[in-house]
Amino acid sequence: MESTIRVSDTTKELLSRLKQENETYDELLARLARESDTMNPGVWDEEQADAAREVLQQSRRSFERDR
Repeated sequence: MESTIRVSDTTKELLSRLKQENETYDELLARLARESDTMNPGVWDEEQADAAREVLQQSRRSFERDR
């Protein structure tokens, strides 16, 4: 079954930038939908959240040193 989704030219351009070579728009949208499922806020346990905070802090410190 096929459906048509209308998007603005701007949205299509943004999607084109995300689209991988040899990937259809259907595959792109499915990939983006799957990826967004794994990024739901609040789903990390405390250990994962602490690790992410540490990586972010390290990145910020590194950025400040390089300025």
